[in-house]
Amino acid sequence: MNGLGGLNKSPNGVVIGLVQLQLPVVETPADLAAQTQRIVDMVGKARRNLGTMDLVVFPEYALHGLSMDTNPAIMCSLDGPEVAAFKAACAENDIWGCFSIMEANPHGNPYNSGLIIDNTGEVKLYYRKLHPWVPVEPWEPGDLGIPVIEGPKGCKLSLIICHDGMFPEMAREAAYKGAEIMLRTAGYTAPIRDSWKFTNQSNAFCNLMVTANVCMCGSDGTFDSMGEGMIVNFDGTVIAHGTSGRADEIITAEVRPDLVREARAVWGVENNIYQLGHRGYVAVKGGAQDCPYTYMTDLAAGQYRLPWEDEVQVTDGTGEGFAAPTRTYGQSVQEAAE
Repeated sequence: MNGLGGLNKSPNGVVIGLVQLQLPVVETPADLAAQTQRIVDMVGKARRNLGTMDLVVFPEYALHGLSMDTNPAIMCSLDGPEVAAFKAACAENDIWGCFSIMEANPHGNPYNSGLIIDNTGEVKLYYRKLHPWVPVEPWEPGDLGIPVIEGPKGCKLSLIICHDGMFPEMAREAAYKGAEIMLRTAGYTAPIRDSWKFTNQSNAFCNLMVTANVCMCGSDGTFDSMGEGMIVNFDGTVIAHGTSGRADEIITAEVRPDLVREARAVWGVENNIYQLGHRGYVAVKGGAQDCPYTYMTDLAAGQYRLPWEDEVQVTDGTGEGFAAPTRTYGQSVQEAAE
């Protein structure tokens, strides 16, 4: 079920395009401006490529590349020219778009942020990556939770970024808040290929939710991103998959949020998102609704600690060339210096 990649669109379908964007090198404001224009041009390509497309999704690092450069001169803001250009592109092409920026943060390290902009040019979803890919990424941990919005055709839509998808709690939270389609944008390189595939599938199946996932693609002369645009149906089956590794290819499929809603309402066996909070409802009315998971209660109490916590060897980014942090979460640079 993908409507021949969205060519044959059903009345209830949402057609998604995943851009396996060529991995750029961005070092200067001029590079940033050029890459912004390149993304704008690709929004136009997406619209010309498939007139039925509702949403075009760009990978994490589409704008900045994989250098992990925190140079303030190339960081972005919500009211900056890059986001303004993305808004205009969506409005001009009458299409929803998902974009990635590295966002300036006056109180600490930049955020790795994602935006979903509607077909009138309005920002509908604003998300900051909750789980930076430590110890490699220097980004500030996100503080906005996992937003869920009403997307194209009335679907319930959410966004997580790259490493976020390795934590089953992220997809579960998105689904718990109503998401029927979860986007996952990434910059992953080839060693993560297998993990990428099975987490995209498990995130979908365990939550009766469509997942639409895409990485950067090609080489920047140092790193090789893998593309691997992948749309997974709510039963865990892959309905579109970019296996060629061809940069700038747009992987497309139609998905059906109405069938997600139907499955969540009528499935008995393997309706896991419901059954998590209604354990054993055949035996007891309504099922057990306690929380038997120690890690959940400990995390909520601020007491999360592994049995092998003292043996963990990598607990900061010094091995990747980053200075050891001196401030705690929620504390600004200025407060830490006092």
